[in-house]
Amino acid sequence: MQRQSIAQKLDSYLPHKPLQVKPIVEGKLTRVVGLTLEAVGCVVSLGDRCQVIDLQERSLEAEVVGFDGPKIYLMPLAPVDGLQPGATVIPLVTSSLVPVGNELLGRVINGLGEPIDDRGKLGCQRLASLEGEQINPMRRARIDSSLDVGISSINSLCTVGKGQRIGLFAGSGVGKSVLLCMMTKATDADVIVVGLIGERGREVKEFIDEILGEAGLARSVVVCSPADESPLLRMRAANFAMRVAEDFRQQGKDVLLLMDSLTRYAMAQREIALAIGEPPATKGYPPSVFAKIPQLVERTGNSEVGGGSITAFFTVLTEGDDQQDPIADSARAILDGHVVLSRRLAEEGHYPAVDIEASVSRVMPAIVDPNYLQSSNEFRKVYSCYEQNRDLISVGAYVTGSDPEIDKAIERRPYFSRFLQQALTEQVDLHSAQAGLKKVLAPASPNSTPGGAPAPANRAA
Repeated sequence: MQRQSIAQKLDSYLPHKPLQVKPIVEGKLTRVVGLTLEAVGCVVSLGDRCQVIDLQERSLEAEVVGFDGPKIYLMPLAPVDGLQPGATVIPLVTSSLVPVGNELLGRVINGLGEPIDDRGKLGCQRLASLEGEQINPMRRARIDSSLDVGISSINSLCTVGKGQRIGLFAGSGVGKSVLLCMMTKATDADVIVVGLIGERGREVKEFIDEILGEAGLARSVVVCSPADESPLLRMRAANFAMRVAEDFRQQGKDVLLLMDSLTRYAMAQREIALAIGEPPATKGYPPSVFAKIPQLVERTGNSEVGGGSITAFFTVLTEGDDQQDPIADSARAILDGHVVLSRRLAEEGHYPAVDIEASVSRVMPAIVDPNYLQSSNEFRKVYSCYEQNRDLISVGAYVTGSDPEIDKAIERRPYFSRFLQQALTEQVDLHSAQAGLKKVLAPASPNSTPGGAPAPANRAA
């Protein structure tokens, strides 16, 4: 056998050699302004992450959020104290991959995909891109079945469908977080993904220890980024929570996604956009904010026919209880319904403080029986009649017998009030809530409780 030369041997390996790795081009830090770092010399794309190493070998990570000619704008993931001009900027190769899989169940993680619950490493076997794949809207399964969330007022009057996107609109301190907590205990979803975005750090441990508990945490994934973290981390945490939910949906599971809050997500994008020079528009929010909201929301919903679903609740903070806040208005237009919490009801000790008149589920007519839908509309009619005449009734200006509709509203009022209230430890399943609504519409019966309200139907603590 003729001996091959070294050149011939090398030529025989050419078809099998791996693709050439592009060299990593390092850059230099030139400027720091507020939350933004400016660098030159890097070969990067939007969304890439870089490592910034100063002259003392200290390092921090940053993400590419914009560019202007040769200048690259970076947003740091940590405080920039101690950075000096001329620091080295090194692009990271695997920056957009995050851990996913069943190993995340029962864990509490941050926006970078790192555990913060002192339970060791995650042990995930798979990595996935932070940005999920878009689903062809013509291939999405229709919303045709209901999801039990354990809340009497929502199950009965704003019935939620599997794959629906609901907004929870309220001002500060009226019970948004508590209502979400009640849902996590009572829902019949397979997996719960909780995104605590830009809220108080104190709430994270309270939510896990006092609300979820070990049993609830076992089927949940909690992604948190408190208010004191960088805006980039807050946005990344929201996208990471969404990516985790998408992965479970791809496994064919029904996922309940609770994101608190969509407003903090929008505020984080506003901070980033203003820092890189984007002009403000409506009430100081740049145009990119109103583009990011639908991009995030549209990742939820049903998958293709036969797959899983993501039913999402997004809390929306209405500043000063202003329902025309630009973020609230934008979210209301893109979501499949909204539940509004009333400060007046909260001040009266009425919890959950759901404002039935202002709340609606857009998919409810498609997932409930027509006869029950008629009962729900009748409830709203009688309830609204009382609210519209509340002032007259309160001051004693209304004379009984003047209007049969108002008389009925006054007679049913105690029953309605008891039906809509629910204790923190109380759970009302879908069937019991709908049966209870029909019961409170019926005339008074001997089974009524002494307090003027009917006995609750099959409520379990």
